[in-house]
Amino acid sequence: MSVQRVQCVGAVIKDAAGRLLLIKRRNEPGAGLWSLPGGRIEPAETDEQAVVREIMEETGLSVTAGPLLGAVERPGRDGAVVDIRDYVAFVTGGALAAGDDAADARWVTPQEMRRMDLAGRLTGGLIAALTSWGVLA
Repeated sequence: MSVQRVQCVGAVIKDAAGRLLLIKRRNEPGAGLWSLPGGRIEPAETDEQAVVREIMEETGLSVTAGPLLGAVERPGRDGAVVDIRDYVAFVTGGALAAGDDAADARWVTPQEMRRMDLAGRLTGGLIAALTSWGVLA
């Protein structure tokens, strides 16, 4: 039996102060944890289109998708594997407000992210991935 693979995208978005945009997940997997905004790629949608749509749905912000930063695999529901490709994205408009699958959305400093990680409030592996991609020092 083959394992179901769920194709997703995420966005690494920084503001002028160097803070990262995080959303608090409303749904499983990882409900109640903070993570990068993003989600499932719809049929016939490109990664770039999915990034733009997901960020608008989850945060109310308009973005343009930049280069691919990296990819991770995470466990999904019912034994599925979630393939997530994370892209740099740049805000072009809108106003930050949690929506859709996000219970909350906010800008956080790298120091705040580390404290959140130590408190078990971030999705697993987020700090390691962002560090390996050069986003966090």
